[in-house]
Amino acid sequence: MSNAQPQWLLYAIASGGCAALNGVFAKLTTTELTSQWAESVSQAFGLSAGLSRIAEFVIRAFFFSMNLAFNAVMWGLFTRALTLATSTVRVSVINTSANFMLTAVLGLAIFRESLPALWWLGASLLVAGSVIIGRREEGKEVGAAGTAGSEPAVAAGAASEPFRDEPDAPLAGADDANLHDSVELERKTKQRVPATGNEHET
Repeated sequence: MSNAQPQWLLYAIASGGCAALNGVFAKLTTTELTSQWAESVSQAFGLSAGLSRIAEFVIRAFFFSMNLAFNAVMWGLFTRALTLATSTVRVSVINTSANFMLTAVLGLAIFRESLPALWWLGASLLVAGSVIIGRREEGKEVGAAGTAGSEPAVAAGAASEPFRDEPDAPLAGADDANLHDSVELERKTKQRVPATGNEHET
């Protein structure tokens, strides 16, 4: 268990990072910044106007393919983290936090985006809400684990009772006991009858 915890943590952080890169490449597929980069590449290689458009198309197609690739890797890492972790909410919290932090850094580094304080407030509230939900689910799991230990005892007590087809039906073996008592009573009655007849004769 000690080795599994760092593994799921690394997988969760890596999946969050891939999710952030997925968003970056998705934005680069459609943003005007890609056109500026394609124009710079065309000028560096001395391409004509027609080849410049082809170069821009190739660059956007590359960004789109990277978007799909990081999306697939992200889901693979996220699924692996869910498999190793004991709580799915913990994985979601780490994934979301890593995604937010790396998205903020990449947005500032690539797109020169300065995130307002309201964005950080919303991200903090989202992470805090996820943590609260995670603690509630952990409490439910602990309660379920405590009640699960009493089930074998109940099952053992139910197994020790004789089977009844209906609630009002007699217990299994009760008919045999009643039949045995009736035969024994009849035998004792037959033994007493001759003795009573001898007393009248005397």
